[in-house]
Amino acid sequence: MRSAKYITIFALTAFLSFSLGLLVYSPAPQMFKSWLNRQDNKPVAPAPYKIESRPSPVFASDIMVQIVEKAGPAVVNIDITKMEKTTFLSPFKEFERQFGFDFDEDFRNFFEEKMIPIKGVGSGFIINKEGYILTNEHVVSKATKIRITLKDGRSFQGKIVGSDVTLDLAVIKIDAANLPVARLGDSNKVKAGQWVVAIGNPYQFSNSVTAGIISAVGRDLDSLGKRHLLQTDAAINPGNSGGPLINLAGEVIGINVAITPGAQEIGFAIPINDAKEVLSDLIKKGKVTRAWLGVHMRDIDENVAGFLDLPFAEGVVITEADPDGPAAKVGIRRYDVIKKINDQKITSVNQVQKIVRDSKPSDILKLLLFRDGHNVELNARLIESQK
Repeated sequence: MRSAKYITIFALTAFLSFSLGLLVYSPAPQMFKSWLNRQDNKPVAPAPYKIESRPSPVFASDIMVQIVEKAGPAVVNIDITKMEKTTFLSPFKEFERQFGFDFDEDFRNFFEEKMIPIKGVGSGFIINKEGYILTNEHVVSKATKIRITLKDGRSFQGKIVGSDVTLDLAVIKIDAANLPVARLGDSNKVKAGQWVVAIGNPYQFSNSVTAGIISAVGRDLDSLGKRHLLQTDAAINPGNSGGPLINLAGEVIGINVAITPGAQEIGFAIPINDAKEVLSDLIKKGKVTRAWLGVHMRDIDENVAGFLDLPFAEGVVITEADPDGPAAKVGIRRYDVIKKINDQKITSVNQVQKIVRDSKPSDILKLLLFRDGHNVELNARLIESQK
């Protein structure tokens, strides 16, 4: 009997402990309380959470500010003056003819052809501490006076030391030292989608900053004769020409050069690597030394292949060989088809032009031609272009 009593007490104790545990740890009371709160239209308090302290990230705006602060001082405003011939319509010619008046010759000639000063603006950036500035050739073309203004307000007379119409590049020299210098990057590494910053002098709003991305690489503007450009949606306006296009590392990866009339957010820049390849020539020689093959060409398509009765529709056909050029002197002639240069298969005129452009005067090109149904191998030694 005593053991049965103890068993009953033990069982009762266990039941009470279990029931108490349910009350303490079970979600049922909390659910019931939440239900009561909802019945009273009272919001349920959110569960507490832990707030972790961590360093604030560097936002894109902060990066842009850093880029402008570091690269901005090397960007300059360029003001030019050039003389242009202008003809004014004299209001006295018809009067003289009809009524027989004879005005003084000096007075009459005042309305004739005149040379008048035309002002223009552009941008540029300093490439070394001795005062050399890189810009576009079209910014300073035919300039009789060049005024360079730095971000700190100092102003200098500028002098063109070298220019190149083909690449649309020019180098200006000012008499100054210990200047802030722009870092030049590697445009071969530029990819579409990368963020860029443009700094320049659009509409004479000096040191204006715009930002965007690289929209595309390798763009050709046949209407302007410009090739392999960087396209960007960073705002480029008249006056930005010659200014730098800068990546997030603060490096110049392009020289702003053109916009598409009527379009929005479509600007173009010359890859900085194209400029770096010719800077030495521009500074030391005043011009770019280029190789010349002396041929005119066109791509071969189905129509051209049919006209020439070719068994294939690829390669480049010679449409004319300059009689004074190296191509003509080694026997290259009209309607020859270039199949290979230096064992590299040729598929377009642009490819041939790039090979010649990347070569130096006196380099020898090994050409595989197709002529009259047979392959012909010729070697042409390039010479310096006089254009």
